[in-house]
Amino acid sequence: MKSKMHEHLLKLNNKAVSKKLKISSLKNLAYISFGLFLLTASCAQSGNKSKNQADTKVEAKTIIETPQMNIQTAILSDNLEAVEQHVKAGTDLNKKDAMSGATPLITAASFGKNKIAQILIDAGADLRSKNNDGATALHTAAFFGRIEIVQMLLDANADKSLKNNFGATARTTVMGPFDEIKPIYEMLQQQLGPLGLQIDLMEIEKTRPVIAMMLQ
Repeated sequence: MKSKMHEHLLKLNNKAVSKKLKISSLKNLAYISFGLFLLTASCAQSGNKSKNQADTKVEAKTIIETPQMNIQTAILSDNLEAVEQHVKAGTDLNKKDAMSGATPLITAASFGKNKIAQILIDAGADLRSKNNDGATALHTAAFFGRIEIVQMLLDANADKSLKNNFGATARTTVMGPFDEIKPIYEMLQQQLGPLGLQIDLMEIEKTRPVIAMMLQ
C-alpha cells in the first residue's frame, strides 16, 4: 500500500473547543488519521522485511531470541505470542515507527488491541511518548472509542493534560458534534478496514461522550 493519503486531509482547518463543547477545528483529528495512514503503509511494506538484528537476552541461562516479525507488524496482525516474545527478548517497546512516529503502544491503542496494549503497559511502555503529530496512546485510544484501553491507560496514570501538535488533549478529540467528525471515521474505515482497523460508527458515537467524561 502506498504511503500517500488524500491531500484534502492536510487542508482541514483547526478548531478549538469552546466552553459549550464545540470544536472550532477538525485538523487535529485529521492528522491523527494521517499518522495512521503512514503507520499502516509502513508496516504493510515492511511486513516481509522484518528481520530484526540478532539481539538476544539471557535470562536464567535461557536465550530469548527476537522474533523475525517486527513488533509493529505483530501488533497489527494481533500476534500476541510474538509481542510477548519481543517483551521477553528485550525489544525496545518505545521505538517509534520510522514513518508515523507511532510507538507499539500507540499502534495497539489505535487498532483496539486490548490484550497487547495491557502487555505493553505492564512491561513499562512509555505512556507519554508521542507520534509525529504529537498524539499519545491516550489520544488515539480516545479518538477511536477504545474504552477499555482508555481505562487501562488511566489506571496506569497516563497524563490526560498532554496536548498534540495542534493543541488538542485526548478529551478534545472526543468532544463536539459527531456529525462533523463522522466523515473522517468513514474514510478511515474504507481505507484501513482491510488492514485490520475496526470502526463501528454507532458504537463510537455512543462512546465519545462516555470517554469525554472519563477524561475530565
